[in-house]
Amino acid sequence: MAGTITEIWRYPIKSHGYERIAATDLTPGRTIPGDRLWAVLHEAAKDRGPDWIACQNFTRVAKTPALAAVSAQLSEDMAQVTLTHPKRPALALNPDTDEAAFLDWVMPLMDEGRAAPVKLIRAKDRGMTDTPEPTISLNNHSTHRAVSQKVGKPLDTRRWRGNIWLDGLGPWEEFEWIGRKLRLGTAELEVIERITRCLATATNPETGLRDADTLGALETGWDHRDFGVYAVVIKPGTIREGDTLQLLP
Repeated sequence: MAGTITEIWRYPIKSHGYERIAATDLTPGRTIPGDRLWAVLHEAAKDRGPDWIACQNFTRVAKTPALAAVSAQLSEDMAQVTLTHPKRPALALNPDTDEAAFLDWVMPLMDEGRAAPVKLIRAKDRGMTDTPEPTISLNNHSTHRAVSQKVGKPLDTRRWRGNIWLDGLGPWEEFEWIGRKLRLGTAELEVIERITRCLATATNPETGLRDADTLGALETGWDHRDFGVYAVVIKPGTIREGDTLQLLP
């Protein structure tokens, strides 16, 4: 089947806000521009960078569900982020220089007893993804609909915090792409692995409350916790909503 890009998302501060964009350029060795440029170290972090470090060192939705309801808007020059949340006033800041303002803003959203956020760090030359490789996540609407049916109610796609959403595919078809190369727009990517999901997906991005057993649905329905696939860019190009996916030989 031929898939079509329906949505493109980026997350300027890891686990602290989502932003939908209509188009973007892709570059080998890089993530989507503006995606997870910054991440938030917590006080119990065992690794503090400055290069890529594992997600366990960061404040994230899996541990603090309220963060799922943060939305973000990144400025054109990628120097300023505007954050909003149903329970917080809007905040515009430069994460490289306004760390104190950010920490003051986010602290009321933290769950009691969780390691407190202490520092904003910026990834070097790439986004701070969950993988050592600079990956882009590809997600399938048909698979999402299958999980929603298993859960028993419609689910917001933002739960999965994906980068690229595709429609017009069969459920779970994306898992057949592991090791394959594909073309999206004028860019080419190679799919490297399935994405194993965490408790963050149980959280409603509108409310910041856990309200769906997504992991249980995956386990009982398909004997795994995987949803979506990771890919790396191997040829530069531009992707836009409406572009089609082509599997390459």
